[in-house]
Amino acid sequence: MASVAFLGLGVMGYPMAGHLKRKGGHDVTVYNRTTAKAEKWAAEHGGAFARTPAEAAEGKDFVFTCVGNDDDLRSVTIGPDGCFSAMKKGSIYIDNTTASAEVARELAEKAGARGFAALDAPVSGGQAGAENGVLTVMVGGDEKTFEQARPVIESFARMVGLMGPAGAGQLTKMINQIAIAGLVQGLAEGMHFGRKAGLDLEKVVEVISKGAAGSWQMENRHKTMIAGKYDFGFAVDWMRKDLGICLEEADRNGARLPVTALVDQFYKEVQQIGGRRWDTSSLLARLER
Repeated sequence: MASVAFLGLGVMGYPMAGHLKRKGGHDVTVYNRTTAKAEKWAAEHGGAFARTPAEAAEGKDFVFTCVGNDDDLRSVTIGPDGCFSAMKKGSIYIDNTTASAEVARELAEKAGARGFAALDAPVSGGQAGAENGVLTVMVGGDEKTFEQARPVIESFARMVGLMGPAGAGQLTKMINQIAIAGLVQGLAEGMHFGRKAGLDLEKVVEVISKGAAGSWQMENRHKTMIAGKYDFGFAVDWMRKDLGICLEEADRNGARLPVTALVDQFYKEVQQIGGRRWDTSSLLARLER
């Protein structure tokens, strides 16, 4: 059993912290910007809650963060009452936020200067993956720190991989989002085409999902796409944030992402028709409005 702090109890962080407590058996203290949610988590899972990131991190072996973006991340780590001010030497900081590789490297450097280690460890699998404890975790950092942290991370994951040095976890997550963007657009266009052609989409998916076109998105989203239901899952706003990170990184490293840039604009159109919180499969709604 390790002593753990978890900062950020959104749709991902809330169940992830729960798995650390119940499945992992760790001593968990949580922090959330809205204290009422932290109090609720503590009552539900039998852990503790703190009123500041520093208070939550005091004396802990591992400190996790799962917040919104680079600015939120800097706030809970190196901002006033941030966790870095309270973390003990030899402890490990693990960030599950989808953020930039730049901030991952910045925080790793600041952590090292203070005598503790850091890993950037963004996750894939969505809210369902978090709730079921089957996330995929892409980690950047040194191998020794990774091996120390892996058993704890595995409390909420089915796959945990070390991708390279600091920032490599975030870069891998960018590839994940780039691949998903093009895939979902292709699926949306295929289903739109099938509907216009008068085909039974359930029958179509039943067949093609078992062939080369099959994907997680097809298996898990086709029924709700056919029904035109999008009020769940990974939100368009979040996907645009992630794709923005991808495109900014591509500007730095010279990568060409024409499809990603195009799909990002398609998601902007979905936002404009009221779909900011719709699931990312709502690209179909843009074609059928």
